[in-house]
Amino acid sequence: MPKAYPKEFRDDVVAVAQRREAGVTIKQIAEDFGISETCLQNWLRKAEIEAGSRPGTTAAESAELRDLRKRNRVLEQENEVLRRAAAYLSQANLPGKGSTRSPASWPPTGYPSRSRVGCSSSLASRITDGWPTPSPNRN
Repeated sequence: MPKAYPKEFRDDVVAVAQRREAGVTIKQIAEDFGISETCLQNWLRKAEIEAGSRPGTTAAESAELRDLRKRNRVLEQENEVLRRAAAYLSQANLPGKGSTRSPASWPPTGYPSRSRVGCSSSLASRITDGWPTPSPNRN
């Protein structure tokens, strides 16, 4: 991509092209400044839009639109996070799901308590890492 011309240079060339005398073409002005004719035509079109003499989006409006679109994207992402958090939290508060149950409601009636699930203490004491099991009748 070619290097952009400085703003001051563009403004000067546009001013010369706008104040040109009759008989002087845009092509001649572009050649005098070492730029292409289409480049100068684009600069003139943008200058007319900025001045309000031609319909179009100004640079300030474009910048505002860009900022608003960015802000909208951020707000949509934040909204999605909040929506997912609300869905997660609503699932956690449903009976039988989640981890927000009070201790009095757990375990449900008819189920053994957690302390009785798994190995009993007598079984766990007999299963040790390679140690001989003690005989139950020791004196």
